[in-house]
Amino acid sequence: ATFEKLDHEVKEINTNADALKRNFSELTELKHNLSMTQGFFDDARPTDHDIVPAREMEIAASGQPLKLGFITGVIPRERMPTFERMLWRVCRGNVFLKQADIPEQVEDPITGEKVHKTVFVIFFQGEQLKNRVQKICEGFRANIYPCPENPQERRELAMGVMTRLEDLGVVLRQTQEHRQRVLAATSRNLSTWQIKVRKIKAIYHTMNMFNNDVARKCLIAECWAPVTELDRIQLALRKGSEQTGGTVQSVLNRMNTTENPPTFNKSNKFTQGFQNLIDAYGVATYREVNPMPYTVITFPFLFAVMFGDAGHGIIMLLFALWMVLKEKTLKDKWKDIEVWTIFFGGRYIILLMALFSIYTGMLYNDVFSKSLNIFGSSWRVGFDDQFLNASETVTLEPVPYNYTHSKDYVKMYSGVPYPFGLDPIWQLAENKITFTNSMKMKFAIIIGIFQMAFGVTLSMWNHLFFNHHYAIFVEFLPQLIFLICIFFYLIILIFYKWTHYDGSNADIAPSLLIHLIDMILMSYPNEPASSKQFYPGQKQIQMALLAIAVLCIPTMLLGKPIYTIIMNKRRANLYQHFQNDHHSVNNNGDHPQNINTLENSASNHDDQINLNDMHSSHRGIVLEFDVRDPDTSSETMMDADISDVPEVEMSELWVEQGIHTIEYFLGCISHTASYLRLWALSLAHAQVLWHMVLHNGLAMSGYVGSIATYIVFAPWTVLTVSILLLMEGLSAFLHALRLHWVEFQSKFYKGEGYPFVPFSFRLMEENPTA
Repeated sequence: ATFEKLDHEVKEINTNADALKRNFSELTELKHNLSMTQGFFDDARPTDHDIVPAREMEIAASGQPLKLGFITGVIPRERMPTFERMLWRVCRGNVFLKQADIPEQVEDPITGEKVHKTVFVIFFQGEQLKNRVQKICEGFRANIYPCPENPQERRELAMGVMTRLEDLGVVLRQTQEHRQRVLAATSRNLSTWQIKVRKIKAIYHTMNMFNNDVARKCLIAECWAPVTELDRIQLALRKGSEQTGGTVQSVLNRMNTTENPPTFNKSNKFTQGFQNLIDAYGVATYREVNPMPYTVITFPFLFAVMFGDAGHGIIMLLFALWMVLKEKTLKDKWKDIEVWTIFFGGRYIILLMALFSIYTGMLYNDVFSKSLNIFGSSWRVGFDDQFLNASETVTLEPVPYNYTHSKDYVKMYSGVPYPFGLDPIWQLAENKITFTNSMKMKFAIIIGIFQMAFGVTLSMWNHLFFNHHYAIFVEFLPQLIFLICIFFYLIILIFYKWTHYDGSNADIAPSLLIHLIDMILMSYPNEPASSKQFYPGQKQIQMALLAIAVLCIPTMLLGKPIYTIIMNKRRANLYQHFQNDHHSVNNNGDHPQNINTLENSASNHDDQINLNDMHSSHRGIVLEFDVRDPDTSSETMMDADISDVPEVEMSELWVEQGIHTIEYFLGCISHTASYLRLWALSLAHAQVLWHMVLHNGLAMSGYVGSIATYIVFAPWTVLTVSILLLMEGLSAFLHALRLHWVEFQSKFYKGEGYPFVPFSFRLMEENPTA
């Protein structure tokens, strides 16, 4: 009622205001018309005859002397040339036109737009010319205004127009103020009304999708709902019926359908950001393994391996904590800024990335690209001054070293490693890059292989859940065995080399890369085994592992197609057996064999045969029997025709399996190399900004150094935040995302589903344009 009252009041005010504006515009044009027409008549100064208005033209028909008539009006300036030519041609030059432009723009009474206009007066003789001139003025939409013949009357009319203009101006101002007050009062409830309107629109839009059962006078709706929420839905329907006073309760029935259900993954404000990362690649197929729970840990960890700076991680942590602790205040703030919305939506992702970055930064002993000596180095320089002065570079040996050729040995390594992370002594070493590169590359390979193996392991749960037990033997096991034989063996060699070669025999440590290449190429040089091999019998073990890995390729390539061919033949035999029983019933009148015996027969051959649901994109024959209902009539089953069942071309299956096999085995190699980005991107946090910017101020001494440090600190901070935090952070984020989407999820995740989007007022409020 309040809304209708306000709507009626606003419409009435607008109608009155439009009428007043139109009247004001007409009076304004009349004012200019009278003032400029007076100038036309003053210039003419008639002496012989008086000029009379058009209404006295009829006197000419009585035989009296004819007098000139005139019409005055206003027309848009751009139409004036065409208007003048039309008058000349239609009236054949028998009219006299005077015109003058209005200096300022005036508001058109009809359109309400500000336009430039021209005042005109047309003199003519005779009633026929008068009619022609009037029609031309109407055709050009010129506004015709009355103009008295007497100068005194024109002055009085002009004064009356000015008075009315002043009164209308006051009334217009009061009308606008009143409308402003009404609209201001209305605006207080505008947001509430908008929400109500959107809710009503959404409700009716949903109800329009219902089916109207005219016979039973009810609405029928089919929808998806989580199984765990059915009790709550039933309770909500009961409450709704009670509150509306309905005499008939709403009925909720579960239906059987062949449609693929939507995917519903429950999440909260902590996991929603990670779930969005997964869904951006593709929504999980219904009941497929969801990688989100594992991504919560692996994604920020892989990011931190590439980011790897504790100082920058602390800055990121402070920013994330600010968003997390103030999330209620910041939730609706700056929501129109897209970049801020992205950052705020991923606040918990940034929080975990910061925490893991601090952890990996401490492992790398990298704080703002510098190392911290917290626990004291495990190395010491045991040389005397004489030896140090005589040498440009010295090498710290992990074993006692004799540099004087005497019986005294200098112990440079304590024998106990640095308690946590990288020893700070490496910050001063010239071979720091060589050492850290080797360490980080090996760590990247180990992390990558373990994550890929975990992805392959998750594929087994998909096979088990979807009853694809054959895929465990023809896909899962070959994939896992191939990874173990080649890449897990490489990890074993890495750990073997770390544990069996120390400072005493590091010079004879074999090369992992050379050994892996020799293993693949089966190239073993004829040299002493002790100088080239890691362990005795290495050649025989590697050849056996390579042979097993090679056998996995045809197993995966041929296993699934061959299994499909066998299953198609078996189903065809079962169907033929059923047809024979059907014919024997028709001929002998006996009851047919119970279909359950066929099910039991099928289960004896292979527990994968399910007569109730035999459909797959890779199977040639589809048979659907309701074996769970023993009362099902055999007549219904006997109507089935195998020719109506769609078949899959085996050639397509062979091609698809071949592509899948090549993609996996070549992908294992390329994906392992792809994990080297974990090492490559960690090099971005080297000491470039420290040496190029901040070091210039710290290197100066005295008061000049203090001032210089103060000056260079600002650009160092700006470059650190903009380049190392934002740009390098975004780069590490994108690379970590690629490692999860391609290298990890490709092993088990298809992402061919569609999301479950329930009717929700909250989602509608968060996204008003939806």
